[in-house]
Amino acid sequence: MKKIMFNDKYGLTAAVLNGKKTMTRRIVKNANLLQWLNELDDDGAIRTIKGTILSEENSAYKVGEIVAVAMAYKEIRLNFAQYQDLTFKKKHVAQWGNTRSMKGWSNKMYVRADLMPHHIRITDIKAERLQDISEEDVYKEGFTHEFVNNNWGNSAYHEETMLVYYDNKGLTKQIRSREPKEAFSFLIDKVSGNGTWERNPWVFVYTFELID
Repeated sequence: MKKIMFNDKYGLTAAVLNGKKTMTRRIVKNANLLQWLNELDDDGAIRTIKGTILSEENSAYKVGEIVAVAMAYKEIRLNFAQYQDLTFKKKHVAQWGNTRSMKGWSNKMYVRADLMPHHIRITDIKAERLQDISEEDVYKEGFTHEFVNNNWGNSAYHEETMLVYYDNKGLTKQIRSREPKEAFSFLIDKVSGNGTWERNPWVFVYTFELID
């Protein structure tokens, strides 16, 4: 079984586990595939490509595949009481031993997929340029649509696209904009590095459902 990592700093793992996030974008790094996609792009061909060349040959995950949601062992241990499946508990007790000495205790890059309590199923794959994200897809990436008071001393409100998360002190933080795609651009630059949105790379777009 494979695993997939979501950013914890901006609350994306939590958004997956509470059902708000059902889509993720991963930058295409396969050189041969990038050349092919760029040639299509340069020729004015379709901007969104779907099919076996993506789902079966070049993408990290496949349609129908069940993938473990990576979590640091420390986080799972802190919330151990919520996992009522005795088989799951016995597996951890048998396999972990002194978990504090394991690399995956605080770094989920090193955790074992078979020891993870939560899983998603990939339901669709496509490739597109990052900036081609639709407003609908922004909300599938974990954002919500909110009505915000204008603070004009009356009941006037405006609409914003917002992602709420918590910093390491437990204080509420927000990524927000009146424009959905702009809000997403703020997030992707935080997660993938400044300039990612402007660079507009090709990305795999995975749609998924939480199964446990």
